[in-house]
Order: sequence, then C-alpha cells, then structure tokens
Amino acid sequence: MTHKRLKVAVISSYPPGKRTLNEYGYYMINHFRTKPDDYEEIILISDELPAGQKYNFPNAPVPIIEEQVWDFNRWTNPLKILGAVRRAKPDVVLYNIQFLSFGDKKIPAALGLLTPLLTKLSGYPSVVLLHNILEQVDLNAAGITQNKILSKIYNFIGSLLTRFILSADLLAVTIPKYVEILEEKYKAKNVALIPHGSFELPPMPDFTQLVKPFQVMAFGKFGTYKKVESMIEAVELIRSRTDLSIEIVVAGTDSPNTPGYLKSVEQRYKDVKNLRFTGYVAEEDVPRIFNESALVVFPYTSTTGSSGVLHQAGSYGKPAIMPNLGDLAMLVKEEGYSGEFFEPDNIESLADAIQKVLEDDEYRIRLGRQNYFAAASLPMEDLIDWYYLHFQRFLKK
Repeated sequence: MTHKRLKVAVISSYPPGKRTLNEYGYYMINHFRTKPDDYEEIILISDELPAGQKYNFPNAPVPIIEEQVWDFNRWTNPLKILGAVRRAKPDVVLYNIQFLSFGDKKIPAALGLLTPLLTKLSGYPSVVLLHNILEQVDLNAAGITQNKILSKIYNFIGSLLTRFILSADLLAVTIPKYVEILEEKYKAKNVALIPHGSFELPPMPDFTQLVKPFQVMAFGKFGTYKKVESMIEAVELIRSRTDLSIEIVVAGTDSPNTPGYLKSVEQRYKDVKNLRFTGYVAEEDVPRIFNESALVVFPYTSTTGSSGVLHQAGSYGKPAIMPNLGDLAMLVKEEGYSGEFFEPDNIESLADAIQKVLEDDEYRIRLGRQNYFAAASLPMEDLIDWYYLHFQRFLKK
C-alpha cells in the first residue's frame, strides 16, 4: 500500500477551553501537525469557547481547521459532531475522551459516548482514546455518587456504554491493566495499548538549582478525588517542626463536578502564610510553574486514569510525592517513574514524605533525574507514529 497522507478529525477539548483533557488534546493535535509526511490536514471538532475567546494554534506544517460544535451536558452533541465529521470527510475520526467528557449528567454523558458508534456507522473509521474505564473508577471519590444502589446502576450502564465504545474500529487505552480488563470482561479484540506519553521534553534541567523558598506544588483540576487540604495541613505540620522555608502553590482550577471548591479552600485557609492559588494555568505558563517547583504533590484519594501531571513532572525533572494506589502505582511500576509515597488521607505521612525530599538534596536529585528519563523514554512525538500505524492497518481493510 502506498504511503497515504491522512485527514484526521479529532474530537477533543483544546485550550483555552477548560474542559477535561484539554491539555492532552493540545499536545496530541500539535504533534500530529508536525508530521507532514503522514498527515494532510487535522480537523479539530471541539466544544464551544466562551464569547471573546479563540484558538491560537502554533505554527506547524500540517494545516488545521476548527469546528466548535459541542458543549458540556448538551443532548444534541452526537448529531452536532456527526454533522461536523460529514462536512470534513476525514479518513479517520479520533476521539480524545473519558467517561465524563461530554457531561456530568447521565443522559448527555451517555449520549456523547455513543458518538463513536454513530461516526463508524456513517462510514468513517473511528478510533477512541479512552483515558479511564469505569471498572477502575471509584464513583464516590470521583464525585459521581455515594449511593451503593446508584453505584450498581452506574456500573451496569457503564458496562453497556463500554460495549458501545468498543464498537469503534480501535479502542486505545493508556494502561496495560485496562487492556487486560477489557479483553477479559468484554472479550474485546480491538483494544490497543498506547501509553499516555510525555507531552514534550524540555532540555535536561539543572537538578541542583532550586527557587527559594521551596515551592511545594499541586497541579490539576481539584475537588473530587484531588483535594488540597491535606497538602496545606502537611506543610503547616512541617513548618511547626522545622525551619524549612516553604511556599504552597495550588496550580489549577475546580473540577467540573465541584464548582467553588478552591474558593472555599482559599477562604478556609486564609490565615496560612505563603499559600498561593494560581487559578487556570495557560499553556505558555506551564513550564515556569513546574520549573520553579521543588517537587510536585499528588494529594489524591483515588485515581481515574493515567496521570498527565506525573508525565509533566517527569518532563521537568521533578520529584513526585504520591499515594501508593491505583493507576499511579501502576504507572510508576510500568513506565519507570519514581516518587516518595505516603498513605492516602494521612497528613502526617504526607508531611514526612515532603520533608524527606526537601531535606535530602541527593535523594531529591535522584528522584527528579529518574522521572526525567522515564518521561524521555515515551515522548508523545513517537506515540503519534503509533497512531499512524494503527490507522493504516484498519484502513487497509
């Protein structure tokens, strides 16, 4: 078969849009756009931006077209997306999604997950990159439901929706355990492992240089299974027993499921010194936020998929302070990352972990160096080539 340049439609959020996976969409799409030998055109089919905002795409050899057609919790999303795909007439449709990408209300969330089946039935080969699977999500910790009966209903509906998602030509997941579950439970034959990958790889940092005071940073969308109270209280405990000069940095926004969470935390801890809430971090500010940090804390009570923040911490050579649970533990084991672990929901254990890394320069440098090389081993630029190989395989059929 001749080497065909492809038109790919990508259904994803994209900055300055703030919906889930926007950052992953940014780097994925822009790595596609650096491959002119493989790709003719990229069509971004995104959620609608607020009035006054617009996309600013980096210069790249592969042209990009945008269609803002869907939005969170909108029932008509499947038809809007299908209409955009038909107008674009791509060779392949790629979905960058997780279970709550299209809404946190039952019906629009479920309808959105039927869209890959619709595009396939309309004659467009469809690939889904699914960042989490319901079998590995703690519904209570993720802010979906605490009710045991409702949890059983959600799991039943989730299994049904997973079967619909599996009707795509290819379902890609980022963690080997997910492949095992989907193949064993659903007898799936079209699941592929495509690791999360590091977004980009800056030059190797100078691990010996640190901004003072030490910046202890958490990054992400907070309020469900990511809560920053434990980090704040752990640093206060360290301050009470050492002379370490520490600034606490909460970088990011509320989870869509918990609006107002960070405002309430800021009010509650208004008397804590050197506590900074950055709000939304634009892409151009991400390198500075990470480079200025001494370490990155993962104040998680559970996990819902591969961690983009861990890959970013690795890219900037930062030590990770993390709970030894779920998908984080799997990533550390399988992709070569490292960190100082603490017991979830244990403030003293978290304080001990942070303090150990801050007080031991040699240990801090070793962790940061290991994470940098783990990130360097799986750059997203290389993973984009994997997608091309998968696209060509089923386009042959």
